[in-house]
Amino acid sequence: MSQRLFFSLNALALSPSRQNLWRLVLIRLLVWMAQSASVLAAYLSGWFPLPWTPLIITLAVSALISVCTLLRLLQRWPVTDAEYGLQLLFDMAVHSVLLYYSGGPTNPFVSYYLVPLTIAAATLPWFYTLFLACVAITSYSLLLVRYQPLEAFELPVASGLINLHVIGMWLNFAMSAGLISLFVVRMAAALRQHAERLAERREQGIRDAQLLGIASVAAGAAHELSTPLSTMSVLLKDLRADHPDPELQEDLALLQEQVAQCKQSLQQMVRTAEDNRRQPQRREPADQWLQGVLARWHLMRPEASWQWSSDPGNAPCLDASPELSQAVLNLLNNAADACPDNIGVALHWDSRRLTLQITDHGPGVPLHIAEQLGTAFVTTKGKKGFGLGLFLSQAAVERIGGSVRLYNREGGGTLSEVVLPIASETSA
Repeated sequence: MSQRLFFSLNALALSPSRQNLWRLVLIRLLVWMAQSASVLAAYLSGWFPLPWTPLIITLAVSALISVCTLLRLLQRWPVTDAEYGLQLLFDMAVHSVLLYYSGGPTNPFVSYYLVPLTIAAATLPWFYTLFLACVAITSYSLLLVRYQPLEAFELPVASGLINLHVIGMWLNFAMSAGLISLFVVRMAAALRQHAERLAERREQGIRDAQLLGIASVAAGAAHELSTPLSTMSVLLKDLRADHPDPELQEDLALLQEQVAQCKQSLQQMVRTAEDNRRQPQRREPADQWLQGVLARWHLMRPEASWQWSSDPGNAPCLDASPELSQAVLNLLNNAADACPDNIGVALHWDSRRLTLQITDHGPGVPLHIAEQLGTAFVTTKGKKGFGLGLFLSQAAVERIGGSVRLYNREGGGTLSEVVLPIASETSA
């Protein structure tokens, strides 16, 4: 299977679930110390004739699991939501056993079920919370009919007061569990979504600042390069007139085409902002647009060989722009830099989106820098690259609602996948 880039075990190892598990173990140890102190005080005072053996075994198992969890957290294994949910389920199980041997629903600590349930509601997806809520209510309900009573916790039996008291506690617990499962889960999800949106906006702000800086430098470079390119164009024209050798003429013609392409790219870069302000994006069939981009790329990289394919039928339209064309050119150049032979270009579509796939047979992307790709000035080309191609491509594609993803292919090479929205009927 192909492996998604922008994903690593380090991200899971430092996930919120891992940090929350540390906190859960700390809470468990604090509660364990309180429970152990209570059992020890009852044993020394002789006030409560408790079944000491099962209580000590239960506390020992809880301590053992806590120590094992701490040792597990010292490793770099990722903590998943399922593991975190099982830890909370274990806390409920320990609490249920302790309650069974110490008064059941008459024990004043019976509502501790709400603590792991609240933690689950604030940190886990809703189905984990729903499952734990069902476990808590079921456990409480079973304790109503089967437990070992303690005289110190029993209310007077007169007029059936004990039944009303216990039933009222159960109803209060069931209502509290339902409210936590319903409202706390929604509030926690809303807070997480808000935090994610803030993080996305901060990231977008950083990217916009980087783009502004790059654009300023690029504008100055375009102005400075226009003069030497014009000089090169004139000299190449004179060289072609002075040297009629056919082989040299062919090389000079190729150089003249590439210099002209460089001048056109610089002029287009300078005019892009003004053109975008005055003119709307062009709406054209995706296959025709892509063939134009490939023709332009062939002039830039004549040494590269490539194969083109698309789905049968009429391709849908997209909103083409100079930035989008440049984004695809950057990805094609990356593929050619990795391996210029037999590059694959495929265009697919459905009713909602277009998918452009560019495959090469190069060495692929090293996993140790996979997460950083797409960040400005991060490159796999060493001193030959600036680390801007993928960064600018991502910014241009995401601006129109698309995405860029990279995959390592089986057998070597990289798959660059560009997903683009299909032009709406109302677009120009």
